[in-house]
Amino acid sequence: MSKSNSEINSSSHSDQFSLWAGLVIGGLFTALIWWLAPLLDKVALLPDQGASWYYWKLPEPTFWTRATAWGFYAAHQISIWTLIYLAQSRKLKYSGRLHRINYIAFAVNAFFILLHVVQTHIWYDGLAQDVSIWSSQVSVAILLIWVILMENPRRGIFLGKRIPFSRRVIDFARKYHGYYFAWAAVYTFWYHPAVSTPGHLLGFFYMFMLFVQGSLFFTRIHLNRYWNFALELMVLVHAVVVAFFQGMGLWPMFAFGFGAIFIISQMHGLGLSKFHRSLLAVGFLLAALLVYNVRGWHRLYELVSIALIDYLGVFVLAALIALLLRIFPRLNKA
Repeated sequence: MSKSNSEINSSSHSDQFSLWAGLVIGGLFTALIWWLAPLLDKVALLPDQGASWYYWKLPEPTFWTRATAWGFYAAHQISIWTLIYLAQSRKLKYSGRLHRINYIAFAVNAFFILLHVVQTHIWYDGLAQDVSIWSSQVSVAILLIWVILMENPRRGIFLGKRIPFSRRVIDFARKYHGYYFAWAAVYTFWYHPAVSTPGHLLGFFYMFMLFVQGSLFFTRIHLNRYWNFALELMVLVHAVVVAFFQGMGLWPMFAFGFGAIFIISQMHGLGLSKFHRSLLAVGFLLAALLVYNVRGWHRLYELVSIALIDYLGVFVLAALIALLLRIFPRLNKA
C-alpha cells in the first residue's frame, strides 16, 4: 500500500469537505452530550474507590442496562467490520471522492452515536459495568502502537531511522489495521455512558474523530499525514486534560511522555526541516528542565516511561504479527 507523499497528501474538495463536515457534526454530537447532561444528575452512583474503579456505572445494573449496552455495541461493531470487509473485498481504489460505502459508514456511525446518547438517558450504563477500566485504555494504547509500526517505512521510529521489520509484517499491519482500530474506537465509545465531564467530552470528540477517519477508508484524505498526525496528537491532549482534572498531579507524565513520542517519532513524518525539528527538541528539553526543577528530579523517569512502554509494544506487536503469519501464512495473500 505504498503511496507517494504527493498522492497521499492530495485530495479533492469532496473528501476534504467530508472530513470537515464530519468534524463539525462530531462537535455537535459532543455539544449535545453536554447539553443533555443535567438530565443525568438524578442518577445515583457509588463513591469513587480508586484508580481501578470506574465511577460512572450504576450501583445495581439490570438485565436491560446490560442488554442495551452490549447489544447496541455489538450491532455497531459488526456493522463497521462488515463495511470494512465489503470495501476490501470489492478492491476499492484510493480516490479523492467518497465511495458509496463511505456515506453508509458515516450514516452508521451517526446512528449509533445518537443511539448511545438515548441509551444513556434511558438505561445509563455502558460496557464499564462488566469489564475493567484498563481494557478501554489499553485498547487505545495498542492502536497508537499499531500506528507507530505502520508508519515505520515512511517516517522511521527513532529520530527518522527505520527499523528493518519484515515487509510482510508491515503489509499485514496496514491491511488489517482497520478491523483493530474500529474495535478500539467502538469498544471505547460504548465503554462509557454519554456523560459530560471535561475528560469524557474530549474523549467522545476524539472517538468521533476516529469514526470520521474510519468512515473515510479508501479516500486520499484517510492517508493525509497532517490529519493522521492530528489524530495522534489528540491522545496527548486528552490524556493531559483527564490527568489534570483528576487532580493527582500526573499530567506532566502524560504531557512529556507523549511529547517524547512526538520528538522521537511523529515529527519526522511532517516534512519539517532539520532546523525546525532541532528547535522542537530543544524546546521539549527546556520545558522538561523547567517543570522538573520544580516537580523534583527524582521524577525524571516520567519523561521516558510512556515512550518506553510504547516502543517496547511496537516490537511485541511486530513479533506477534510475525508469529501469526508463520502459523497462518495465507493471511497476507489476496
